[in-house]
Amino acid sequence: MSAVEPTRIVDRAGAETLVSGVLSTMTALTAVLDEEATHVRAGRLKAGVVAAEPKAALAAAYMKALEAAKANAVALVRLHPQGVEALRVAHRSFTVALEANQAVLSTARTVCEGLIRTLADDIAKSRMPAGYGAKAAPSPYGRGARSGPLVVSRSL
Repeated sequence: MSAVEPTRIVDRAGAETLVSGVLSTMTALTAVLDEEATHVRAGRLKAGVVAAEPKAALAAAYMKALEAAKANAVALVRLHPQGVEALRVAHRSFTVALEANQAVLSTARTVCEGLIRTLADDIAKSRMPAGYGAKAAPSPYGRGARSGPLVVSRSL
């Protein structure tokens, strides 16, 4: 496997092209993150997943562009300092959008886990036998309310 040679910036036009490429990728990724967060906030999880499909490709392109910018940091500062400042400002706003997206996804995950836990508890309660008197002690054989009956396959 051969490593891809990073782009070397030697003039102002190359620096401007690199900066505009990073900015456009960052803008597209921010738009995808915002759309995904909007759908998840509204409870449209399927639409959120569809909206997030290009996220991996855009994130990979962003990382490649960022690596190219890091490899050419000295040349970018020397040849296009306004572009470097624009990248800093854009990166700050991108970080805010990324943190908001992560917060929305984390909240959705927590809500889903809570719903599944509540559903499992309700199912376990419905399987408990109803009877009179004190509740029975748990079985030492591990056959509690959540375990099902033992199944033996005779076809093997």
